[in-house]
Amino acid sequence: MDWIQFSLKDFIDVLLVTLFLYYTYKALKTSGSRTLFTGIISFIILWVVIYRLFDMRLMGAILDKFMGVGFFLLVILFQDDIKRFLNALGSRGRWKFLGRLFGKENGEEKLDASYIASLTLACVNMAKKKSGALIVIEGDIDLEAYEHTGEIINADVNARLIENIFFKNSPLHDGALIISNYRMASAGCILPVAQNVMMPKEMGLRHRAALGMARLTDAKVIIISEERGKMSVAYKGEILADVNADELQKFLSATTTDLSTVRETT
Repeated sequence: MDWIQFSLKDFIDVLLVTLFLYYTYKALKTSGSRTLFTGIISFIILWVVIYRLFDMRLMGAILDKFMGVGFFLLVILFQDDIKRFLNALGSRGRWKFLGRLFGKENGEEKLDASYIASLTLACVNMAKKKSGALIVIEGDIDLEAYEHTGEIINADVNARLIENIFFKNSPLHDGALIISNYRMASAGCILPVAQNVMMPKEMGLRHRAALGMARLTDAKVIIISEERGKMSVAYKGEILADVNADELQKFLSATTTDLSTVRETT
């Protein structure tokens, strides 16, 4: 009975498929495509049961035609998710361990603390003045494509400069500021806006743009409401509204952040 033989290679094969499905499901959960993904898996299971196990030829032939064009349908349905997956796969963070093998990160902790303090100070001051702002901090996924939609700055993170960028009469205040490698890379940038999302009425276009960026990348996004003077943060497809200075600082300091823990640990 050859079919019951189960080798180490088969075990690794099953393990890899399981991990692939788990991480795919986890990624689609943040993008709002979880239900669609579950429906596709259910369809595949139905096809296997009808066509392979019960050998229902007519129904199986119909489902088999759908399976034949399934790959092209998946590309169309999940084009944004596939793009995000490929961006994540090719991001610098996936290969950081190679850099650690050949070099050391000198003074990174001091630099990190300095830029977080300046960024927090600027956000608190802008919230008090009700200056609307949208700030994106690059993660592992490269944001160069978004940087070129605005004006290249390439300056150190400075609280006064950030406040001037988002001053109401500034020509760059309507766009987003992108911070990369502890430097202000570009300002006045255009971000993708989240579509088909139910959001509270007090959240405007800045919040939708922040959520769109948080869905497509692993960047941390800070939003300051011009109408209410409140700070919000977005990360991995979620938004946490009305954060205070301590919560903002913890959000920026964490290497990996679950927004549900930002407020609980305060």
